[in-house]
Amino acid sequence: MVVTQQLLSKFPILKALPEAELQVLAQASQLQKLSRRGVVLKAGIEETHLCFLFEGRLQGVNFTIDGREVGLYFVEPGDFCGELGLFDEGLQPEFVMALTPSVVVMVPMDLLRTVMQKQPNLVSSFAQRVAGRVREMTQQRTFLGLPNIAQRVCCQLWELIPIGERKPEQPTTIINPPTHQEIAIMLNVSRETVTRVFQALQNRGIVKREGSSRLLVNDLPQLKKYAEGAEEL
Repeated sequence: MVVTQQLLSKFPILKALPEAELQVLAQASQLQKLSRRGVVLKAGIEETHLCFLFEGRLQGVNFTIDGREVGLYFVEPGDFCGELGLFDEGLQPEFVMALTPSVVVMVPMDLLRTVMQKQPNLVSSFAQRVAGRVREMTQQRTFLGLPNIAQRVCCQLWELIPIGERKPEQPTTIINPPTHQEIAIMLNVSRETVTRVFQALQNRGIVKREGSSRLLVNDLPQLKKYAEGAEEL
């Protein structure tokens, strides 16, 4: 599959670019297919491409000194990662790997920097995304400080619900929810602990699995109470 300007225009941050700029980026970009656990960006090196996710799901991860894997953030279709290098040309701070078979578009950073010089709105969009990711990781840090493990899991689950769908009067569905192991490395707990919390939520009718690709959240107000610590699970 060849990278075209039409393909690049499907990514929200790029769709407003002029056709000429998209064409230049498309000609230099590469399509890459990843199997599960495939690494698309490597920590500790100067990455030369920005990664845009077309299909699948990615996760930013790093490792502690004793080798434990730590989850940092998820990347969903239409989103991107590796953007810090656009601003400081420094080393990639974390690994980014595929959680499912994925398709990514690798866009050269040097060309993106050139386009950014001509398109101030693109600079603003990338800066907003960097700020958003810092906020996400700051929030994630606060979860790790919660002494109640069940509350940590409920907080993570609450964060997976899009803000526009957090309506108390109706249930919502989380599409392609992370696995228990993926949640566990985000929260520094065991997979078995996450499974026990989910079993408790399911027994109370708060969540319900619909296959591996859908998680139905039936009672948002109650989940919010657990997440905020107003009640204990």
